[in-house]
Order: sequence, then C-alpha cells, then structure tokens
Amino acid sequence: MPAVALDGRRVLVAGLGVSGRAAAQVLRDRGALVTTLDHRAEDADLSTDAAVDLAAVDLVVASPGWSPEAPVLVQAGLRGTPVWSEVELAWRTRVDRAAGGGPAPWLALTGTNGKTTTVGMLAAILTAAGLRAPAVGNVGTPVLEAATDPQHDVLAVELSSFQLHFTHSMTAQAAAVLNVADDHLDWHGSRAAYAAAKARVYRGVEVGCVYPAQDPTVEEMVRAADVAEGARAVGTTLGPPGPGQLGLIDGILVDRSFHAPLADPSRTRSAAELATLDDLAHLAGPGGVLAPHVVLDALTAAALARAHGVAPVAVRDGLRAYRPGAHRSELVAVLDEVAYVDDSKATNAHAASAALAAFEPGSVVWIAGGLAKGARFEELVADRADRLAAIVLIGVDAEPWEQAVSRHAPDLPVVRVDPADTGTVMRRAVTEARRVARPGSTVLLAPASASMDQFDSYAQRGEAFVAAVREIAATTTPAGD
Repeated sequence: MPAVALDGRRVLVAGLGVSGRAAAQVLRDRGALVTTLDHRAEDADLSTDAAVDLAAVDLVVASPGWSPEAPVLVQAGLRGTPVWSEVELAWRTRVDRAAGGGPAPWLALTGTNGKTTTVGMLAAILTAAGLRAPAVGNVGTPVLEAATDPQHDVLAVELSSFQLHFTHSMTAQAAAVLNVADDHLDWHGSRAAYAAAKARVYRGVEVGCVYPAQDPTVEEMVRAADVAEGARAVGTTLGPPGPGQLGLIDGILVDRSFHAPLADPSRTRSAAELATLDDLAHLAGPGGVLAPHVVLDALTAAALARAHGVAPVAVRDGLRAYRPGAHRSELVAVLDEVAYVDDSKATNAHAASAALAAFEPGSVVWIAGGLAKGARFEELVADRADRLAAIVLIGVDAEPWEQAVSRHAPDLPVVRVDPADTGTVMRRAVTEARRVARPGSTVLLAPASASMDQFDSYAQRGEAFVAAVREIAATTTPAGD
C-alpha cells in the first residue's frame, strides 16, 4: 500500500501517552494539522470530548488506552470519520530501509499471555542472525518510531488487542496468536470482540500464520484469515511435529515447515534441528522447571524467524542469548526456608494459572487481586486450588475472588488486605503472607489482575513486592547467627 498523504489533513490525536506523542510528532513532520486530546495531560490542546469539533477533523488517531466506546470515537464512527490506531498510522507511514528493498517487514504477534517473552526471543534470534531487528510495539519502542527509522532490517512487533482493534491495513510477513483467554472484557465488551481484535493480526499475512496446534480457537482464526496467496499455516506443538509444524522430539526443537522447499520430494521425511531444551535451561522457574508455555513461546519465535529466512543456528544462538524482563517468575529471596517469587506480570487468570502450575501441591501462599477488568476467577481457582496453602487478597475488586473461593475452595484460608492505604498495601500483603507461610512453601505474587487500582503499572507493583521482601530480609537474623 502506498504511503498515505497527510499534508494538510486535520488530525485529532486522542491520548497523549508514549504512542500518542509519537503519533503527533510523525503527523506534524508530514504536514498534518494536529490537535491533541487528553483528559489529564496539561499540554493537550483539548481536555474534554465535548470540546472536539469533529466537523473539522479528517482523521482520528486513537491511543491504545482509548476504548471504542469513548464518546469522541463513537461520534467519529457515526460521522464516517476514519479512526486509526497508532499501529495503522505506523503501517501507512513506513519508510524504505537504508539498505534497500523497501520498508522493513513486520513479524507480528499477539495473545493474552506470553507476548513480551516471545517478542524478546524473536528479536534475540533475529539479532543473532546479524539483522537490525528491535522488539517494538506494545513493548519498548513505539512501533511508529521504528517503522519510520530506515536503519531497521525487520521489526519484531508485539501487538495488544487495543492496538489491533483500529488497525485495518497491516499485512505482516508472518504473524502469530499465542493464545486467547478472557481479558480486557471491560474494554472490548465481550470475549468474541476481544478474539476478533486478536485475529486481525493474521489479515493479509504473506508467508506464515503461526498458531498453537492444540488450540482450536486460534486454529479457526487461521482458517478464517484472508491471507496472501501461498501463505501457509504453521502449527507449534510440544509433541513431535507433523508436516508443516514446529515441535519437540527427544528434547530437540525441530522445524518441519521451513526446513525444505515446498516442492522438495523429501520434505515430508525430513526436519531441521533448531535448538535443545538445554538452550532454554536459563529460563527455568524458581524450582528449576522449564514451563511448557516457555517452550511454546520459543517455538513460536523460531517459526516467525524461520518465516523470515533465518538459519537454524541463529535460532539456537538467539534463544541462548535471550534474557527475560523483570517481574516474570523471579526469585527474590528465600527467608526461613520460604521462597518469595515475583510474577507481577501475571495480570490475568491465564498467566496466573501458568505461574501456579509450576509449584508443588499445597505449597503456595498466593498474593492475588487488583483490578479485575470484568474478569471472573472461578475456573482459575477451581483449576489451581490444589497448589494453594492460602490466599492473601489485595486490590479493590474483592467480589469475584470471594465468589470463586467460596464455590471452589471454601476451606482455603483467605486474608483480605484493606485496600484503603495504597501506599502500604504490598508491605502489609507480604507481612500477612509471611505470617501464614511454612518452611518449604512459596509466597507468589501472581495477581491475575491489572495493577492500576493501587499501582501505576505491573512493574511498580512488582517493585513494591521486591522492596517489601528485602525490607523483611534486612531485619531477619539468619539461622545460626
């Protein structure tokens, strides 16, 4: 698609977060007449939706946090005024690579959980192949900044459902949906709408649609996708892969999709070895167990990289080099034979379930709760109650937790931390968890909820947990002293 002409167009940028500011700058650089709207930013041109004159607006660029139900976006839709995400703007304003060959291809991925880990693995693999390939989008650099930088060879793009909702024309070289579980239902209105936003990542894919082979929901997204001629479906599995899949054989990650040309008669009888589970050993959890979802993330990253033509050795070297970000199943300390683990990144039930699955039955004192975002926790509690010794409940949305525990784990001890004093909530939660923990158990922060009720971000929540644990450690006399 040719670059869109923006010179002289009247554009409203809704939201002045990191992506909104990047959008405003790119638009101004291209001659657009930009008006900014933000309900809190003091430097915004407008602070209320009522102040917007949509008759004087040709295009709206919406930041990810703006729900489709926001009045200005609803009215824009009714008027027929185009609404773009910053991802759509990035796609429409891509620049050619300095090395030639047109704009940098996008390798895009989304999912309820695992996005940041997978995009980090993908960027590490591409870098190991000698490519300039940052992880961008919902993590790190805004995709708009990266797409307008001619120095990049290929982009590893993490996309949220928010970003995809108003994205219309992006066609990735290869794309993946990792999983779909209930999340952000308050923003999208329903699980069907949430899944439909995720499915947009497959639209127009040129080489491969990557999906977990055992997930019928995502497989159906691939089947329904309108892709470029010749694009293939590429399944990932923790078992031996079938033709066209990547999977695991005797501890070896193998490729049976991109290992040989489609016309090669030996294709169905061969495979390419990519890496081993030993290459992922540094990603094991606090108990030394390599979680299955981490292996699937690695297979997905490998599939996307292979779709770009990356050699098997780069997959191995990239996975060896990858290091996860903070607040993802990090062991903070062991105090009086109790482990304290920070998984504040587990912001929904699907992620928390994966975190709990790594521990022994009856061993976890679970710090959970926060902003539920319309989610319920019955299935989570029913599935993982066997792992729990107690729950320490934080956050403002207590009702869905109380209902889930009363139905599925009525004998489980639950300590409710008063949410009134947000400044001390984590210190009090860790103190309560320490009180009920026993030697050999784990205090796990995996809230299954968003953080914005009491913290600025999941990162700040995790940092508060780490600080509280270290405060206790500093005042604890080691055994034998």
